[in-house]
Amino acid sequence: KPPIAEHQHARHARSSLGLKNEAEAESAYWRENAQQTLAAKLQSLQADNTNRAKNVIMFLGDGMSIHTITATRNLLGDSAEKVYFEQFPYTGLSKTYCVDRQVADSACTATAYLGGVKGNYGTIGVNANVKRYNCTAASQEADHVDSIAKWAQDAGKDAGFVTTARVTHASPAGVYAHIADRNWENDMEVQEANCNPEQTIDIARQLVEWEVGKNLKVILGGGKKNFLNATVRDEAGVPGYRLDGRNLINEWLAEKKARNVTGDYVWSRKGLQQLDLDKTDYLLGLFASDHLPYDGDRARNHDLSHLADPSLTELTETAVRVLQRNDNGFFLFVEGARIDMAHHDNYARRSLEDTAEFARAIQRARELTSEEDTLIVVTSDHSHVFSINGYPDRHQDITGMSGTLGDDNVPYSILSYANGPGFYGTFSKEEGRKTIKEKDMKNPLYVNPAMVPLNADTHGGDDVAVFASGPYAQYFSGNYEQANIPALMAHAAGIG
Repeated sequence: KPPIAEHQHARHARSSLGLKNEAEAESAYWRENAQQTLAAKLQSLQADNTNRAKNVIMFLGDGMSIHTITATRNLLGDSAEKVYFEQFPYTGLSKTYCVDRQVADSACTATAYLGGVKGNYGTIGVNANVKRYNCTAASQEADHVDSIAKWAQDAGKDAGFVTTARVTHASPAGVYAHIADRNWENDMEVQEANCNPEQTIDIARQLVEWEVGKNLKVILGGGKKNFLNATVRDEAGVPGYRLDGRNLINEWLAEKKARNVTGDYVWSRKGLQQLDLDKTDYLLGLFASDHLPYDGDRARNHDLSHLADPSLTELTETAVRVLQRNDNGFFLFVEGARIDMAHHDNYARRSLEDTAEFARAIQRARELTSEEDTLIVVTSDHSHVFSINGYPDRHQDITGMSGTLGDDNVPYSILSYANGPGFYGTFSKEEGRKTIKEKDMKNPLYVNPAMVPLNADTHGGDDVAVFASGPYAQYFSGNYEQANIPALMAHAAGIG
């Protein structure tokens, strides 16, 4: 039997060279490409930006592994393309483990990349002295980890965040919360954990009541259910989750009125578009009871949800325009949250579509700001067990078939997962590995194959990429702890 690589190549019927650019067939094309890259590197070295960063914007693609970025290039057109932020002059790698786990979650990582300290799996804004699920462990201020948002506020800058998840979800909560369990987003969850909600303050209350949260100038995302009582329905008729009888949206508005500042609450894309951002001091936008929709679904849904739900790009632009009003500058955190959620369900296409929208939001932020005074850092919190398989022709759709047969003479997809719900459509007791049909894979809701059955795929433990543009972007090259990132951003801005 020939070696595996030769065996697989022999079974692969190639229809063409798959060239996107005929010049690629010539050696001169690649040598010229190398010279252009070298010239760009030399130019960037000679033009290292050591200006003080007036503004810092951190973009977090949740679960955006390097494989995810690579696959998105293909979704956008071709392997030779660059997702927008890959054009940034400096790239590094960060190590994502938690103190107690090799493979991280979005909670401990948020503490690292926003606060500069690694903690335990499932905990937010606290160091590793705080064990998960301990009702009172997070009450010790000595164990609290302040985020770069607080450092910015202390320096007279404004701060805010944007997410396509609930605003109380693990990643955005790292901006303002200190808690022993990421799931304690409302008082019902606290009670179900047998904790006292008056002693263990839930994440939604921390956002509205505690200093960092209530001083955030922009809060945009989903998660209305964590702010409303179970007896109250939101604008779409969905009941809240709270049991304490409180309406935290009204409390947020009342607190701003008491301070004699403008506080605007919006819940739809239309309401957002009608705002006069030049007169908006504080902005709270909650656009869904739970998470915001997948970006690809916004365009596909026949109920015109793309008209009702703002895109990540629109939310990012809104946040930048509000925060730019502070002459001292700002810190903004932007999360493309649903990249991760699609991977958990083995929805490869949905994940790549959200990655493409994430890149568009970054491009818009760079267009609205200057490389001379605004540092933009793009990274991920953790990876996923997501892979690009086989030897597909260059022209093949990345979400389609590999063009190669397995040893069982059954075709397989280019994109697959090591584990997750896709297992159930991949194997059967009767036939073993099921035959994949091309027409099924064209469905954007196709669940990609997985090797191990799980109701959700796990994160991956590999390093994630960091991309930087603007003042002190050169600091972000190399390989380093994820917890180093806020220190590098803070140095560039002269805060913290």
